[in-house]
Amino acid sequence: MTAPTGPGRRPLKVAVLGGGPGGLYAAALLKRLDPDREITVWERNAPDDTFGFGVVLSDETLGGIEHADPVVYGALQAEFVRWDAIDIVHRGRTLTSGGHGFAALGRRRLLAVLHDRCRALGVRLVFRTEAPPAAELARDHDLVIAADGVHSTTRTAHADIFRPRLTTHRCRYIWLSADFALDSFRFEIVDTGHGIAQLHAYPYARPSPGHPGAPRGGASTVIVEMREEVWRANGLDALDETASAAWCAELFAGTLRGRPLRTNNSSWIAFRTVVNERWSHGRIVLLGDAAHTAHFSIGSGTKLAVEDALALAACLREQPTVPDALAAYEAERRPVVASTQRAARASLAWFEDLATYTGQPPHQFAFNLLTRSRRVTHGNLRLRDAEFTDAVAAEAGVPDGTPPMFTPFRLRGLTLRNRVVVSPMDMYSAADGTPGDFHLVHLGSRALGGAGLVMTEMVCVSPEGRITPACSGLYTPEHERAWRRVADFVHTQAPGTALGVQLGHSGRKGSTRRMWEGIDQPLPDGNWPLVAPSALPYRPGVNQTPHALTAAELRAVREQFAASAASAARAGFDLLELHCAHGYLLSGFLSPLTNHRTDAYGGALAGRLRFPLEVFDAVREQWPADRPMTVRISATDWAEGGTTPDDAVAIAAAFAEHGADAIDVSTGQVVPHERPDFGRSYQTPFADRIRNTLGIPVIAVGAISSWDDVNSLILAGRADLCALARPHLYDPHWTLHAAAEQGYTGPGAPWPLPYRAGSRTPPTGRTDAPKPRLTLN
Repeated sequence: MTAPTGPGRRPLKVAVLGGGPGGLYAAALLKRLDPDREITVWERNAPDDTFGFGVVLSDETLGGIEHADPVVYGALQAEFVRWDAIDIVHRGRTLTSGGHGFAALGRRRLLAVLHDRCRALGVRLVFRTEAPPAAELARDHDLVIAADGVHSTTRTAHADIFRPRLTTHRCRYIWLSADFALDSFRFEIVDTGHGIAQLHAYPYARPSPGHPGAPRGGASTVIVEMREEVWRANGLDALDETASAAWCAELFAGTLRGRPLRTNNSSWIAFRTVVNERWSHGRIVLLGDAAHTAHFSIGSGTKLAVEDALALAACLREQPTVPDALAAYEAERRPVVASTQRAARASLAWFEDLATYTGQPPHQFAFNLLTRSRRVTHGNLRLRDAEFTDAVAAEAGVPDGTPPMFTPFRLRGLTLRNRVVVSPMDMYSAADGTPGDFHLVHLGSRALGGAGLVMTEMVCVSPEGRITPACSGLYTPEHERAWRRVADFVHTQAPGTALGVQLGHSGRKGSTRRMWEGIDQPLPDGNWPLVAPSALPYRPGVNQTPHALTAAELRAVREQFAASAASAARAGFDLLELHCAHGYLLSGFLSPLTNHRTDAYGGALAGRLRFPLEVFDAVREQWPADRPMTVRISATDWAEGGTTPDDAVAIAAAFAEHGADAIDVSTGQVVPHERPDFGRSYQTPFADRIRNTLGIPVIAVGAISSWDDVNSLILAGRADLCALARPHLYDPHWTLHAAAEQGYTGPGAPWPLPYRAGSRTPPTGRTDAPKPRLTLN
């Protein structure tokens, strides 16, 4: 049965499993849109049972509710507690940022409002009863909505269809409540003596005797969170619910004003991220936490569930059949949920690694916390509270009127005038390794475009070390002369711009076609033999099997890198980067997925590091002492059994100990079966962790696309430099345009004299209508 939907068609018979906000709101909306629908909500608990305290909803979600059901919106509006400040307490100091705009109410009150609305509309509510299995209900219902929570029995029963991925994280947390209303959202960080604990708290009921179930003095949600090892070291694994609440109340007595904490089936739990490959199966569809979860630190669980309900109801109204509606629902919601989950993972990871940030200056720490999910940025935080962001910048030594991205940065004897790097990008446009006019124009135009550092593509150290026949090299006098031409142009025509060279060897990923002819595909003819740490092809059956390097061949490759470094110095490059990422030769030694050697160059990480470090030392010896060297690494392989973020910290530390001036932190491209978590700035957390764990400079890369992102990363102390690739392909003058758009005209982004007339944004046609000459109220 594929029952039609929409006006004039046979009414649907719907079962909703789970009486949380998402399930109840879906039921109410579906009934409101078609009163003839037969809708039943099954909830195994009593009507007033709930296991949380307050619920936060955004203005965007409330706007959707207002348009879809003004009755529910009106009832909620009367209950909300609103506030706009966030207090951050760290090392005894409280910093406040305003202008954020939150609305919260008690979860019990939210459920009561939805119960009343469902009953008024004629939805059947069944409490204290286990629902029949979804598959059984689907036999005589047109639609079964599984809103049965993070531990969804429906999802488990059909795991072969939904294919869930459940990830349990490293912190323990407990939901509690205080019997008074805080006047802001509050984060507090305390050292327990065994590690860091943090408090997340916000008001959800105003001081009033008229709120059923809420104390007369108001109420606040209080969540206490800490790493698993900190939780165990404090003995909390041995405490019951009451003792745990008392321990937390004592730890945060200042914020709580000495008052106790209430419990409600409160227990210490580890957050679980739920991701499903599919959200529907026949007539069964997942909604809310059954389909996806988002960490409480961004307050999006109830928000997502309510928005799921809105989208599902709309799709059932718009589409001709239930299958069409479920497909449209998933297509609409999946990108939104994926974006929210990326932000949630960034936020929860920040709190998991909180101890690495506690040494930051107070304002920078607060700014870092507020921008942790990458959804709040320097730009929109400045709109909310310019005084706060100005204080952050002043503490960091940023001059008045200067965006953080236009502050200088020093690496060894080189001072970069700003924090923008044109990332290495393979151009596949060389002839027998020699860069030509294309490279002169390509790199020269980006040098004129204002970036502090312009990097070449990967420049190969030998003919057999090329990726494609069109890759550039630095292994003949002709190559050196050609690169000298590029360097001379940059230094003469774009003074103050630094030019960097990235040296590498393709390893097992060589002898392939140019990217636009078939990425990673072998040449149709003329292939050359490949070498690698181990005889493992990149794609079995597609790419050729490489030869495992012998001891003599390792020495030869090392000498090739050293010779190219000496040539790069003579050519006039200002910085040299050693490419140890993306599955190329040196990266192949670092990853356990590509290095299966049993000699001194394999095995444990120390062995896998040995050859890359030997190459680094050989290159450093040839590279002038006053010029900086950086190393690009893949901080994760995005594949089981590969390089981990902990490995990446150890790899970065090893290179820093050998003299690397900065680590360029990329990820992946090591194995073809990788599963990257793509998204805006998705690689920056790896750079952040290395920088704040080791205290060494890092270059962040990976879908950094806006100057607002760059300002945010620099000011938060997550990166020292930001490398952008595609934005510089789209706009070679990206940095100068970023300066113009921010009204900046200082030394961090000087316009070349011939271009100075274009340093202001060109005028556009008028888009506003003339203002009325007279307005009558």
